[in-house]
Amino acid sequence: MPEAGLEAVLDAPPVADDLSPVGILHRAQALLPLIDTLKAEGERERRAPAALIDALKRAGLFRLLQPRRYGGAECHPATFFAVQAALSAGDMSIGWLQGVMGMVAFHLALLPAQAQDDVWRDDPTALLACSYMPAGKATRVPGGFRLSGRWGFSSGADHADWFMLGAMAASEEGDTPEHVIFLVPRADVRIHDSWDTIGLRGTGSHDVSVEDGFVPAHRRHGVQERFLIGGPGRAVNLAPLYHIPLPQMLFRAISTPALGGLRGMLDAFIEHSRRRAGPNGGGPLVDPVAQLACGETAAELDEMTRTLEGNFDRMLDHARQDRDAPITDRMLYRVQATSVVERCDRLARRLFKAAGASALSVANPLGRICADIQAARQHAANQYEIYGRTLGAHLFQLDVKDTLL
Repeated sequence: MPEAGLEAVLDAPPVADDLSPVGILHRAQALLPLIDTLKAEGERERRAPAALIDALKRAGLFRLLQPRRYGGAECHPATFFAVQAALSAGDMSIGWLQGVMGMVAFHLALLPAQAQDDVWRDDPTALLACSYMPAGKATRVPGGFRLSGRWGFSSGADHADWFMLGAMAASEEGDTPEHVIFLVPRADVRIHDSWDTIGLRGTGSHDVSVEDGFVPAHRRHGVQERFLIGGPGRAVNLAPLYHIPLPQMLFRAISTPALGGLRGMLDAFIEHSRRRAGPNGGGPLVDPVAQLACGETAAELDEMTRTLEGNFDRMLDHARQDRDAPITDRMLYRVQATSVVERCDRLARRLFKAAGASALSVANPLGRICADIQAARQHAANQYEIYGRTLGAHLFQLDVKDTLL
């Protein structure tokens, strides 16, 4: 898109003023030339360029799940993930950041109104990063908690104003510790330059730490509370969107970048194949193996995308009736979400193989996309085997305790 077109999008009214899926998606697509220009810098510096984060903020793409009372869009989850996939087609690292940091905004909407005001009252564009692993320790004190710990994989840490961090904390009854997520300001967080990886390099998913920081009681959210689709934020954020289980949003935010990355890889493979001749002439355009790889990739991309859309349509139908989605359904949706990256990885490797030796060039994006998809596959939320076994045990009517739903 010409520079004038990009500026028109960045200078457009707040995203809440244009809630159509087409209008929101247009904002994302307008950034693809800028993403293409800056992705090498993100790879080199191991974090997203500040100019690109600023462009995403100006386009309102981190605020798609933010409550409207702060100027957010409260958009349909399918629109949110379509934006994430579109950005990921240009650079999976950028799609990853937009999706994960935008999903944490959804999480904040479940916390008490006071916690939301702490973050967004003075700056509704404030960004949040997270690390939900219970790597911290929290001790109850008058008025709140003292929190200490070190957490890994905090994507976008360099650009975050606030952090959501997991810890074990004594329950109100004072007996068995419970897994709790705490909201912490950047001033209390130290960022460690630890991210140096073979894939998703531009996410800047560094370690972060807190040393004996005070967290007021209203800046906490229990994982059990999350499982019950509860949260005091629902008293002020009434949209059905906020009745969708948080883990369902989280799993999709971690797997959808692979859908976009694979779509970008398929487009790049087709374009590359138009210019490449095979050893016997003709090249991949007439190679039945390459044709089959492209056809099956396109078909599976469509299927996985439609499954995502259908799952959230059904969850919203339940939410509009003020009902929770059934546990069996939530287990099924999770397996479908967490198996996405495994499937994308298999399809990406087929395309890479069909591209031949020329795919080894660093100038060819196919290898980089493969590495990004493989990096996404390593995330704990994409280990679909665990969740498939849990669903199977549930179908056998075995006793399954599972709060990640």
